Amino acid sequence: VVATTPGLDVYQWKRSRYVKWYVHIPHTVRSLQVYRMFGLDHYDAVLTGGRSQDESGREMEEARPAIARKEYVAVGSPVMDNILAQRKSAGVRPANARPVVLVAPSWGKSGILTKFGAGFLKEAERTGYEVVVRPHPQTAVSERHILEPLMERFPDIEWNFDNDNFAVLDRADVLISDFSGTMFDFALGFGKPVIYTDVEFDRAPYDYAWSPREPWDFAVLPRIGIRLGEEDFGRMGEVIAAALSNGELRANLDAVREECWENPGGSARAEFDYLREKWDVLSKD
Repeated sequence: VVATTPGLDVYQWKRSRYVKWYVHIPHTVRSLQVYRMFGLDHYDAVLTGGRSQDESGREMEEARPAIARKEYVAVGSPVMDNILAQRKSAGVRPANARPVVLVAPSWGKSGILTKFGAGFLKEAERTGYEVVVRPHPQTAVSERHILEPLMERFPDIEWNFDNDNFAVLDRADVLISDFSGTMFDFALGFGKPVIYTDVEFDRAPYDYAWSPREPWDFAVLPRIGIRLGEEDFGRMGEVIAAALSNGELRANLDAVREECWENPGGSARAEFDYLREKWDVLSKD
């Protein structure tokens, strides 16, 4: 069984006695330690995007020796490869007359909409840029009581709920987020700058609660983006302008890609080869 869903044998979805091998494919290139607690414990293998995910998974197993050892195989990232293919198909889009700022928060109490809410959106609207907010899909399920009042209060902001986020990422010039994996899709897949808010991330529900150091995601953010502290909300327009003109952020992207995204464009073939070989081995038993 191959799945992108974490939490196997932790929540409702249990391992089956009829299945010999469970394989997980991450849906971002970020650290495996930012899954909810025990997210990958009961998988047999993880097909990772690259070195950074391999290291984060093994570090987790070393911190908790009771975890069964898994196979970590760096095949590349299907999500990032898909962005490459879509960009090639779409071609180069014309520049926006007015820069588009995409706000893409995660969900939960550390997310932008939950933690900063109307105050943040008011300052974003005041920048004069075109602002698009794309809430995390789970926000519409778990945090409707937060989302709906904000949508009513800010009708001039564009609220995006497309199933596929490619079009809105392609259209945006800069992304503001918190700890969402979308930041890596945007920066590494589109080569555009990101701005990350300074949230006090609660590590308690996540696997990295056991880690002696911060996850790769947070350590690498200053290399590909600009921090936006709550004290900076009043000068958000200046921070956005600085991100749009910062050539150093773009210069760092190749090095970061090498850490987390191996085999660009070839992940599907590498995944298939692994699954075929594993099938052959299991079938002989």
